Amino acid sequence: MLVGALLRRAQAEGGFGTVLAKGDPTAGAIGVVLLERGEKPSFFERLLQPDGTYSWQRSTGTDEAEVAAAIERRRRFDPDLWIVELDIASAERFAAEMNLLG
Repeated sequence: MLVGALLRRAQAEGGFGTVLAKGDPTAGAIGVVLLERGEKPSFFERLLQPDGTYSWQRSTGTDEAEVAAAIERRRRFDPDLWIVELDIASAERFAAEMNLLG
């Protein structure tokens, strides 16, 4: 459900989204590769916080090799991980707003 919400939100803002890797449909963790107009990729993960809520946190800088290595590392330890790529005009703002989706 959250993957669909992220894709719809990106499309509503004139962006593009695609699922790069499908995880478990009910319990898979989600990682997001966020691009701004095809450039500056960053990898975000939805992590459980000490208060029991979830929050999106950036796991990489904007180097393509660093993003690819982070995804490979996470998928090795969590084959149920969803990977979603979102290309949006204002990536920083969108990243900040992802926490509003859950």
